[in-house]
Amino acid sequence: MQIAHFSEVLTDYTHNSIHLVTPFDSGGSSAELRRAFAMPAVGDLRARLLALADDSVTGHPEVAALFAHRLAAREDATAKSALEQSLQALVSAKHPLLKAIAEPMRSLIQSYIAAFYKHMPTNFNLAGASVGNLILTGGYLIHDRSLDPIAFLFGQLIKTRGIVRTTTDANLQLEVLLESGRTIIGQHCFTGKETAQIDSPIRAIKLSGEADDIDTLDASKVCKETRKLIDSAELLVFPPGSFYSSVIANLLPKGVDKALAKNPSPKVYVPSLGTDLETLGMTLVNQVQVLNAHLSGTLEPLSSKRSSIDFLLFDSQLLSVSADQVETLRNEMGIQIIDLDLAPENADTQRYDDVKLAEALLGLT
Repeated sequence: MQIAHFSEVLTDYTHNSIHLVTPFDSGGSSAELRRAFAMPAVGDLRARLLALADDSVTGHPEVAALFAHRLAAREDATAKSALEQSLQALVSAKHPLLKAIAEPMRSLIQSYIAAFYKHMPTNFNLAGASVGNLILTGGYLIHDRSLDPIAFLFGQLIKTRGIVRTTTDANLQLEVLLESGRTIIGQHCFTGKETAQIDSPIRAIKLSGEADDIDTLDASKVCKETRKLIDSAELLVFPPGSFYSSVIANLLPKGVDKALAKNPSPKVYVPSLGTDLETLGMTLVNQVQVLNAHLSGTLEPLSSKRSSIDFLLFDSQLLSVSADQVETLRNEMGIQIIDLDLAPENADTQRYDDVKLAEALLGLT
């Protein structure tokens, strides 16, 4: 994933970046945790924390090593016994990765693993489980089902060179409506990574609670601390990523759009390269229209209104954009087009060069 590696590169330039990630993943190992504990996904949170971790001697690389560790992926009877033994070793602080951590951090982390184990269903599948996810889950349960305290704590433990938060810690799913009229609930069901690709463009996206639980949806309101983080930003970046499940999804919790509108700092959109299955049937102009619609709090793409996005940053050698689209973006929507050399040295046309991208973005602050 480019954004995780880009975040790591960004730490060479600043330790003051703010990263808001989505907790809506519904596939892979996140799905197992979400089913067992009725909780938001923590995989993206863990990955971004690790990407920003200080792996030098001044940091705590031994904590990051435990956080990044995964249990064996096999699921047969022999492996199940070994998985349970590995978990027991973590709970009892006898696991080598946990023993390598100095006190009092060791006991603190052990308490979160123990909290996970205490509440773990007997039929929970440990195969391939991320230990970092298990620790975050234990912290989530200990801290009254809130992610912010545990995200802050582990940011301190692994000395993240930046701030990482989720936009909400409500247990919600992404729901999309296709142009064909079909409704799909669950992020993994429309990204094309774990299921068949969608065969119709996405018309709309929203957050969905269990049976559209209104109380749960109201709980998605962005917290005061996150609003303050948004207020403090000197540049607001919508980075490369899956358009709906990564970029737009972060704008869905209540209040995010208003917090972004309140901040007068420049807003820049960096469109993804390669094939994004979620943008089926969409042009770059369409993407900006949808992004504007969510930034303004409306439900339908805006076709004529001037854009809330100030800058569009890309490399025309990597992303082909027609002259008509450029004219619409620049003249009708009022966006400043920044077309720079962002190509990597290895001529990979599916991604931007992280160093060039970081320097281009910091040049806008």
